Amino acid sequence: MTVVDVVSADAAAAAAAAETTAAVQQQPAGNNGQTVCVTGAAGYIASWLVKLLLEKGYTVKGTVRNPDDPKNAHLKALDGAAERLILCKADLLDYDAICRAVQGCQGVFHTASPVTDDPEQMVEPAVRGTEYVISAAAESGTVRRVVFTSSIGAVTMDPSRGPDVVVDESCWSDLDFCKKTRNWYCYGKAVAEQAAWDAARHRGVDLVVVNPVLVVGPLLQATVNASIAHILKYLDGSARTFANAVQAYVDVRDVAAAHLAVFESAAASGRHLCAERVLHREDVVRILAKLFPEYPVPTRCSDEKNPRKQPYKFSNQKLRDLGLEFRPVSQSLYDTVKSLQEKGHLPVLGEETPEAEKEQTPGAEVQQGGIAIRA
Repeated sequence: MTVVDVVSADAAAAAAAAETTAAVQQQPAGNNGQTVCVTGAAGYIASWLVKLLLEKGYTVKGTVRNPDDPKNAHLKALDGAAERLILCKADLLDYDAICRAVQGCQGVFHTASPVTDDPEQMVEPAVRGTEYVISAAAESGTVRRVVFTSSIGAVTMDPSRGPDVVVDESCWSDLDFCKKTRNWYCYGKAVAEQAAWDAARHRGVDLVVVNPVLVVGPLLQATVNASIAHILKYLDGSARTFANAVQAYVDVRDVAAAHLAVFESAAASGRHLCAERVLHREDVVRILAKLFPEYPVPTRCSDEKNPRKQPYKFSNQKLRDLGLEFRPVSQSLYDTVKSLQEKGHLPVLGEETPEAEKEQTPGAEVQQGGIAIRA
């Protein structure tokens, strides 16, 4: 594993290029010596993507704010990292640093993004950082495709969408509605994706986009990210009720696989909705309670007056056409909890439900013939 400080001057750029060349020379032949850049490499999705890319034989240049930060230890421990992982010190708002990180790469996976509802911290950094990445890819002379990690937040925030409309890649969030409801995360993801498409058209960059829904599944990093905190709160006693709301879910390992699939497939184009299932929060807590009855999973809805919200319809056919098979959300939730236990974020209170009792569960999972868990 190589650490490159790409903050200053030609010497750093030359060193980065030399390290990249050395890493490529040690690379297995399966990917024709391809080198790719992953921005925000220590993130939840990005970490699994780096792991998958290394397993597939790629050399990976991952941008992080500080390569020596202990929070990057999980990346350095990945199989193949010692030979083919280069951690580059780069900030998304430092264009020169991004250019140096992208130098010599055949592909770029732009996963880095703020996750906040503070408009000042979300919107401008997300948009400008995206434009910098697209421009750096265009200037590199070597990048053949950029994969941009967008979000379901750029897709579904539209109050005029009817209940029978199937959400797919043609859907876009209503920016005025996002601003009116002060949902700056969804607003930021939507305008950042629009900026990516505009910049790619202007600079002649081949861009494909993945739009994941709420991502769950095991952690590689040591810290709990925002989407996993959504599950943890139902297990550690911090949430006494569940919301009258619906949410689409997908496994982080499938999101990583989706990124690789759209990069490697010459036929891939446009946006790709990455979702396994839409569940009401009641379905989620029932699955958790069935799998792990020892935890204080809430049983009461915070809204007992209004009708139960109904799941929306969606299509993930574009990714299925590329060969992606999605893990059932029940499996993803099980693996999430086991990972939280292993990382020390959740105490192990007792044995989970025996296999024989996992055969049936209430709620949406019955459609799958009960819960089938690979422990």
